[in-house]
Amino acid sequence: MVRFQVSDALTEEEIERGLNSVIKDGLASQTMGVFTGGIFLVAFALLLGASNLVIGILAAIPPLTQLVQIPGVYLVERVRNRRAISVYASIFSRTFWILVASIPFLFSPKLGVAILGIGLLFQSIFGAIGGISWNSWMRDLVPEERLGTFFSKRMRYAMSLSIVLSLAAAAFIDYWKKVYPESELYAYSILFFLGFLAGMIGIYFLSTTPEPRMPLVEKRQKFQEIILQPFGDKNFKNLIMFLGSWNFAVNLAAPFFTVYMLQRLELGMSLIIGLTVISQIMHFAFLRVWGKFTDRFSNKSVLGVSGPLFIASILLWTFTTLPEKHVLTIPLLIVIHIFMGTATAGIALASGNIGLKLAPRGQATAYLAAISLVNAVAAGTGPILGGLFADFFAKRELSMTLNWTSPGGNLIIQTLNLQQWDFFFFLAFFIGLYSIHRLAMVDEVGEVDEMIVVTALFSEVRREVRSLTTVAGLRQTFQFPYALLMKNRKKP
Repeated sequence: MVRFQVSDALTEEEIERGLNSVIKDGLASQTMGVFTGGIFLVAFALLLGASNLVIGILAAIPPLTQLVQIPGVYLVERVRNRRAISVYASIFSRTFWILVASIPFLFSPKLGVAILGIGLLFQSIFGAIGGISWNSWMRDLVPEERLGTFFSKRMRYAMSLSIVLSLAAAAFIDYWKKVYPESELYAYSILFFLGFLAGMIGIYFLSTTPEPRMPLVEKRQKFQEIILQPFGDKNFKNLIMFLGSWNFAVNLAAPFFTVYMLQRLELGMSLIIGLTVISQIMHFAFLRVWGKFTDRFSNKSVLGVSGPLFIASILLWTFTTLPEKHVLTIPLLIVIHIFMGTATAGIALASGNIGLKLAPRGQATAYLAAISLVNAVAAGTGPILGGLFADFFAKRELSMTLNWTSPGGNLIIQTLNLQQWDFFFFLAFFIGLYSIHRLAMVDEVGEVDEMIVVTALFSEVRREVRSLTTVAGLRQTFQFPYALLMKNRKKP
């Protein structure tokens, strides 16, 4: 604990040095995330023979283990040294990737699935404990007026690295499969071990980040009161309800995107990674824009634009098969990943910042834990339900057709066809619409009408296009109605 001393007041130099360490930790952690999560983890589980239910459970483990943040709040309030908690919890968490990496060497595929679940479970439990202390720590370290700009910068750097590493990892997997087709699992083990090493480097930078002392409370509250306090704040409770319904909608569908592309569309790993990179590029390109908008307008205003864009992209997944792959499947997947990358940049940034912003200073631990509690239940139940009912919906189909009859013959156009995962995509879309309705009930200082954000967004895109081309026709494509902006300004 001597190494992890807290400071009563940090100088500007200490804050800047600390923020620099936070960015370096973010790069290392992103490296670990690329090598140990997402497509590679799902592909690894499928190679071991994981069923749809198992895939759903694996997807549910990280959010459900956020429930341990409840005792994590108690730990933070008792120890009052968030850096120490974050560092030690992260060490325990990331060490379990060694266990996961060893599965092909030590266990049979059937037992390996169970070991994978156990490793992911304990990795997530300790990660959640470190996460609750890290969030509270960052709330007091990062200047409030720089929250959006700083975290968008951190995410941009991390995303740039992620794009390069994803392509490199995909090339490595393809090369390994070509040279050692019978030993594909070992390639993923190498990625997981590299992820572990990157995670350890991130912990070093985390340990060098200074921590301001937690504000003292005049009256020590009971633990139950600390947990329940955010739910007594009407505005914050509205935020919790929005985030809860949003996370349920997204996690009902999103964990199975990779499974859908691998099994239903039968796409190769290289193409899937390529689509993911497109999404990451768009994510990276719009991080700076959304970060500027969160500071210029509000987090709620950004969510009001990026949220509907994301749920629209979920609905588009249902049209990638009608009922099988068609000539527009790949172009549609490209459009979907462009929309998703653009939207998730704003959602990830604004949904994190709005909780930090609305949480009272000095009480961020309890307030952010309340968000994590609801999000954990919502995000954890979604993929489990998806996995449970996957086989049920595999035997069901809902379709709509347009029939045109003429003397020359009949024309039948398939307009809608829902099978298996399509049902979840469709349901997630409607639940997402409800969550946007809940967002409207949240109050945030500086919020503006969403149309102002939309016109500002088109203005940013138009300016970038202008810098890239002098073709008048292309410029005209990005013109937007300035009269609409003036109309919004005149509203009281």
